[in-house]
Amino acid sequence: MVLADYDDFVEMVSAVTELYGKPASEHALGLWWGALAPYDLRAVRQAFDRHVRNPDSGQFPPKPADLIRMMGGTTQDAALVAWGKVDRALRVVGTYRSVVFDDALVHRVLTEMGGWAVLGTKTDDDWPFVGNEFQNRYRGYRMRNERPEYPAVLLGLADAQNQQAGFAGQPPLLIGDDVRAQQVLAGGTDKPLLGIAQAGALAAPVAPKRIGRTP
Repeated sequence: MVLADYDDFVEMVSAVTELYGKPASEHALGLWWGALAPYDLRAVRQAFDRHVRNPDSGQFPPKPADLIRMMGGTTQDAALVAWGKVDRALRVVGTYRSVVFDDALVHRVLTEMGGWAVLGTKTDDDWPFVGNEFQNRYRGYRMRNERPEYPAVLLGLADAQNQQAGFAGQPPLLIGDDVRAQQVLAGGTDKPLLGIAQAGALAAPVAPKRIGRTP
């Protein structure tokens, strides 16, 4: 989910917890969001629906872990799905065009690995290692439930060259679900993920102050 989903998410959780006679506090809603934010809002909604309809466990109020298990939400599964999108996009679109995936974490991980255009330089022998690195990084974020900053657009080779020459680039291609990709685009940043700035001039050393008589 992205930040734009938060209000809908809170309304959904509040309705479900009220159904079980235990309205969620603001603190509890924050915990729910922290646990389920890595998942798609539609998938979370479907998991809630399946839980309340379940004749065996539906009589008990759900916990985040119940929904994650219902969604098949292991970090390994999520990483495999995300890498599958990257792999298909590379083969179909290539790294010449800029892209926006429907998963913000893909943007963060690929940027840490050098960017979208860099993938085009990898050989077939490199590819299994690239995939393993991506999945390990992706799983790390998912296991920690982190929502790191990410670039709004993964820059392709053509747009990178155009920017260097001072020309405008083409609109990015949306990969996956169009609506979610637009949300990723809106929620990203154009700032470098690693801040680098020029330090100010070093102050001149201060001469030690003498105490007592000067020889």
